[in-house]
Amino acid sequence: MCPMGGLLPQSFLPRALICNCLLIETSSGLVLVDTGIGIRDMADPKRLGLMHFFLGLDLKVESTAARQVERLGFSISDVRHIIPTHLDLDHAGGLSDFPTAEVHILELEKAAALAPRTFRQRERYRSSHWSHSPQWQTYDADAGETWNGFHRVRELRGLPPEILLVSLPGHTPGHAGVVVSTGLEDSGWLLHAGDAYYDRRAMDKNAVTTPGMRIFERLAHEQFSRALETRERLRRLRLDHSQIRSICAHDAGERLC
Repeated sequence: MCPMGGLLPQSFLPRALICNCLLIETSSGLVLVDTGIGIRDMADPKRLGLMHFFLGLDLKVESTAARQVERLGFSISDVRHIIPTHLDLDHAGGLSDFPTAEVHILELEKAAALAPRTFRQRERYRSSHWSHSPQWQTYDADAGETWNGFHRVRELRGLPPEILLVSLPGHTPGHAGVVVSTGLEDSGWLLHAGDAYYDRRAMDKNAVTTPGMRIFERLAHEQFSRALETRERLRRLRLDHSQIRSICAHDAGERLC
């Protein structure tokens, strides 16, 4: 994506953004964290409403999660579970590309997406992305255990205990992160933080946030103060625990490969 504002000086917004999706092989089949923009959205970007004009999409179907899964030698039906960090159109656009997958989501997020109350919610959530009536698996945002200082962390039904859902409030009503145990000594955990932050420099010891990003975050986060609290907790987690690696959804510099 090349969002409006990306052509301004680099101190405003990044010139290019990606949709970081994470594919996990498990004994329960493939698990996909976020789906990015979907195939149907690439063919008809007007499905995305007003956001189509602001995102500056690179309309290449081969970039979609579905086509990349197939390029790895898998079939669409091999993806048994999807864990969206939230249901914004650039995270859930590909849900309908995997129609048989179970979708794991916090109940607060599902409720907001299926019955949006504000103009911002009506633009960020697109009902066409779940018109295929997916198999929802919902979770209470107030329930769960503690993990490295984060509360309300839980295992997911039908998935191995190495994959956890962690509430990361602020961006949307039920925004969450996904924690995966890698089994590696030097990087034991990977945390996909969704839109809890947008720029990896915000996770540095001396956190950097550009003027444009501060404006963008105020527009994007539904609960700005809670989102800042979440971001700071993630920063402390990353600084205090070298074996935990975090990635956000849109910083091209945080690609896994």
